[in-house]
Amino acid sequence: MISWWKILGIICVLYALIGGLLLPVPDLPILEQSIRNLFYHVPMWFGMILLLLASVIHAIKFLSKQNPESDLKSAAYANAGIWFGIMGLITGMIWAKNTWGTYWTNDPKLNSAAIGMLIYFAYSVLRSSIDDEEKRARVSAVYNVFSFPIFCVLVFILPRLTDSLHPGNGGNPGFNSYDLDSRLRMVFYPAVIGWSIIGFWIADLSIRYKKLENKQINPS
Repeated sequence: MISWWKILGIICVLYALIGGLLLPVPDLPILEQSIRNLFYHVPMWFGMILLLLASVIHAIKFLSKQNPESDLKSAAYANAGIWFGIMGLITGMIWAKNTWGTYWTNDPKLNSAAIGMLIYFAYSVLRSSIDDEEKRARVSAVYNVFSFPIFCVLVFILPRLTDSLHPGNGGNPGFNSYDLDSRLRMVFYPAVIGWSIIGFWIADLSIRYKKLENKQINPS
């Protein structure tokens, strides 16, 4: 039987997909209809941050209790977060092409986000390069604990210290302060909730699959 939170996630995402394309939005200079990407690009980053936060929490739990299940959950949440980060980068590049005329600019926010994603790509490579399960869990957990605060500094702090085209950085106002009106909020917030739930659902499926795989390898 499907859980209520999964049903909520499906409803919110369907509403965001349909409402994001059909409901009226503010007619803003430069952004115009591309502002609809707010309902897809930004929720991907919200979902990514929540998943990476869950990953580092379970990494800390593993280091404190040495529970293999915590390592399993930490890896699953990190992998789901990485995919959401990739989708966030892709939707951001599409948005940049429509507003800035190019898919990528030498912008501190974009460069910091790319560096942050590379840090987590290295996390995946690190896990796949260690065969011993206990050593892999311990090393990747330590790496995870250091990676998350560095990622937050790169994405949320450093871009604010310099000029940036990206809203909310370097003196450039964010959506919340000038155009996130009721028409956008009625789609944006459900989109954040829906995509975040879908991200945790994906991670949950990965965890269940990995448990079944481990049970087949070690039936005892």
